Amino acid sequence: MNASKIKIFSGSSNPALAEKICEELNLELGKIKISRFKSGEVYVHYEEPIRNCDVFIVQAFSHPINDHFVELLVMIDAARRASARTVNLVVPYYGYARQERKAAPREPITARLVADVMTTAGANRLITIDLHAAAIQGFFNIPVDHLTALDLISDHLKAKNIKNPVVVSPDAGRASTAEKLANILDSPFAIMIKKRPKHNESVITHVIGDVRGQTPIIIEDLIDTGTTIVNVVESLKERGAEDVIICATHPLFSGEAIQKLSHPSIKEVIITDTIALPQDVPLTFKTISMAPLLADAIRIIEEGGSISTLFKYGGV
Repeated sequence: MNASKIKIFSGSSNPALAEKICEELNLELGKIKISRFKSGEVYVHYEEPIRNCDVFIVQAFSHPINDHFVELLVMIDAARRASARTVNLVVPYYGYARQERKAAPREPITARLVADVMTTAGANRLITIDLHAAAIQGFFNIPVDHLTALDLISDHLKAKNIKNPVVVSPDAGRASTAEKLANILDSPFAIMIKKRPKHNESVITHVIGDVRGQTPIIIEDLIDTGTTIVNVVESLKERGAEDVIICATHPLFSGEAIQKLSHPSIKEVIITDTIALPQDVPLTFKTISMAPLLADAIRIIEEGGSISTLFKYGGV
């Protein structure tokens, strides 16, 4: 890998993750100035030459998502105008992914809009982790490397030797992931059936599978307000389950989500650092770093090889 031709820069969403990626690759984090005018407009200046370099921009679509999204677009444009050879986006959490289809008349497909805008701005490649819907890859006309945190989460769970585990999918959309995790752990799995009266609200109507006397492991791609997870936990407890382990790749944690997840029936919350977390999270929260995985992906992109070698238990 020609280190002199690889430049990694961080947006303002998750500089700690970018630093860890650079440590894994034995590279210095690129110098960049990002500021705001009084009007709120974004200003970007790369403070080192990037001509004919492969530039990797690390930026998660975390809160405030629209600010971080526009900031990324400005960073792409600045890199293209500075004659970067390629502009590669490392977007650990792809926001707007829950708007990947029309669920009602006159709705947008915003996940496609975001893909179009980033591509038009000049992105050459996207690296992301656990998209809410894998089909979003098809919204791009550039290469998309879709990684998963499932392998690392699975290894963490296997090391715990959980007594009587049952993997629980909080809805039908996560059933395939729950089944894959159940196969890895050699455990049964269950599916929750729910309805959503409005955004960020859900009502559990049925549980398919036996959870009585077992330790549920709930697998999700993201946790936003925490309301759905708490509803799932309480429904499982009503059906005789033991205390619950929560697994999620993206800790959005909007509003009072952290307080909600300090529920007495939640034994552990396993998350990753795709999104920067506050320092004062409860001791029951276990954070797994995605930096080694992302660093390996960057190394493969630069040196050649197959991204599929990063999938221990199969891809997403």
